[in-house]
Amino acid sequence: MKPGIHPAYRPVVFRDKVGGLTFLSRSTAAGDRTVTWTDGTRYPVVDVEVSAASHPFYTGTARVLDTAGRVELFHRRYGSAPATAKG
Repeated sequence: MKPGIHPAYRPVVFRDKVGGLTFLSRSTAAGDRTVTWTDGTRYPVVDVEVSAASHPFYTGTARVLDTAGRVELFHRRYGSAPATAKG
């Protein structure tokens, strides 16, 4: 790697404000604020909008689409496809 062209790779705290989850990881993301972690060290903090604590798929609040109903609606609206002859 060429020296001086890569961003700093350092510990960063990621905080999901909606889900209340915070975790310490390493990243090149730069945070303009800092937070004191459980070990007493101050780390830059990056606020995220969605994480595993607030994403509907991981929290179990995701809606399931009725794909069979959508196919039936399509066939009612536009008719079913003609059968193709195999031969």
